[in-house]
Amino acid sequence: MNFIIIFILLLAIDFYAFQGIKTSFGDGLFGIQANWIFIGYWLISIVLPILFLVGVFEMRKTQLMPSVWVFIGNIWFVLLMSKLVLILFIFGEDIYRFFEGIYLKWFNGNQISDEVSESFLPSSRKFISNSAILLAAFPLLSLTYGLVRGRYQYKIHKQQVFYKDLPEAFDGFTITQISDIHAGSFEDREGVLKGIEMAKALNSDLLVFTGDLVNTYASEFDPWYKDFNTLKAKFGQFSVLGNHDYGEYAKWDSLEAKESNFRDLKNHHSNMGFRLLLDESIKIEKDGQHIQLLGVENWGLGFGKRGNLPKALSTVDHQDFKVLLSHDPTHWENEVKLNSNKIHLTLSGHTHGMQMGIEIPGFKWSPIQYKYQKWAGVYEENERYLYINRGFGVLGFRGRVGIWPEITQIELKKLS
Repeated sequence: MNFIIIFILLLAIDFYAFQGIKTSFGDGLFGIQANWIFIGYWLISIVLPILFLVGVFEMRKTQLMPSVWVFIGNIWFVLLMSKLVLILFIFGEDIYRFFEGIYLKWFNGNQISDEVSESFLPSSRKFISNSAILLAAFPLLSLTYGLVRGRYQYKIHKQQVFYKDLPEAFDGFTITQISDIHAGSFEDREGVLKGIEMAKALNSDLLVFTGDLVNTYASEFDPWYKDFNTLKAKFGQFSVLGNHDYGEYAKWDSLEAKESNFRDLKNHHSNMGFRLLLDESIKIEKDGQHIQLLGVENWGLGFGKRGNLPKALSTVDHQDFKVLLSHDPTHWENEVKLNSNKIHLTLSGHTHGMQMGIEIPGFKWSPIQYKYQKWAGVYEENERYLYINRGFGVLGFRGRVGIWPEITQIELKKLS
């Protein structure tokens, strides 16, 4: 039943968008006859979703969607978003025309003049359709750019956080954070290596990874662990698990197969030179002073509450300065920020900033904010900071627009 509803909805979108296409290109375009444009429109609109469904059925058999069908699905998504923009403006103009027609019929006489019916309304409709198509070209071009280039357009975010109780030795201590690698979505080796080199160039004191190494299967990271193994920091490299690392998004032949995948996934953390923290703490020492680095398994609303924060805190003192690695930011909201054992800084990921949105000085927006109140960047409450990394890789939509892949450098600063 759900499939039928979705099919009808998509058909309605295609049909309504076609009205704008037909109005704008009724006389053809660049010498191409209108009929060929219309045939091309419907051919693409019908064939792409059918091919994508073939990929979905293939995934059910192999537990992995072939990359060609992922690509087709992404192209379909780009075109669908463009059609939604198109019909939004056409629908608005149709509402105006509807009320204008009522006015002309009931308040301005029973007959509409030839000048109005044959000149004014058609020209207005074509102008609106042409304008809507130009506006629809924006998501078409920007999302296409996101697929081709945006996913590897890494951006370094530097953030200072200030504390009165930071040990003197750690004033100016730097932490590089990467998150949400999602190796199963990598395709361009040169693009990935560019991001790794940018992280290395920061030369931070500590390097951390906050979960989602793969999409589902440990084997997705097989071609990449040697590259990520080149990431080094003076005080070590540490990591935690994300919701995608547990193999929950696949059908397994047996429990043993799932457990084997999970063992391989955990081994990959050591393969890339990272110490995986599983509800535990590590003392980071410098010049006779120390801070505590904690790491928990994934804890997130709707994504499994596996992390055991009390266990991770059991070996640390209340007065210790603490940095927590926890993949899902909802953990901070629900268990961390009000914990009686003060956790000074939490580093998370998970949201990806939905991989699309707008970030300009003084303004930040993404559709993900309607699900997550805190979704990217730094947040502070009661002298406790949360930083949410926008993610190194991609998932689902294989691109980024406006919310670029992120490498973070956090600098701890002591308030005098």
